[in-house]
Amino acid sequence: MSRTVHTELTNMCMIYDQEGNVLVQEKNLSYAQGLIFPGGHIEPMESIVDSTIREIKEETGLTISQLEFCGIKDWIQPDGTRYIVFLYKTSHYTGELRSSSEGDMFWISLEDLKKREPLWHLDQMLDIFEQKGPTELFFNRGDEEYVPELK
Repeated sequence: MSRTVHTELTNMCMIYDQEGNVLVQEKNLSYAQGLIFPGGHIEPMESIVDSTIREIKEETGLTISQLEFCGIKDWIQPDGTRYIVFLYKTSHYTGELRSSSEGDMFWISLEDLKKREPLWHLDQMLDIFEQKGPTELFFNRGDEEYVPELK
């Protein structure tokens, strides 16, 4: 039995300021609508941190630094593919904010974000971003749907 598993690697970063605001992206796609932190896929031969810096630059126009690893979000797709999202946060950024084809970017208070409709379980990921030390949000396959488990 092979231990090799097809895995899709992605990243996400919570960018925050000193006033308690976070940068969010408003997705308005045919298959997904709501607020999420920016991020994207890791390219072959690219480090995870470098991919996060690149994705944030592409989606927001900002250059980030001093990333703090917070944990991972992961699940197993019905076809057996594992999907892993590396979660980072930072308050260190430069540049001019802009939106992209990925969605409109804007600052929102963390308090107001928690009252809005989250996308892709952002509400549960906030627990990881706010904890001290890395952790995992694993989506276990239940009978009908994925069940989130904070590890």
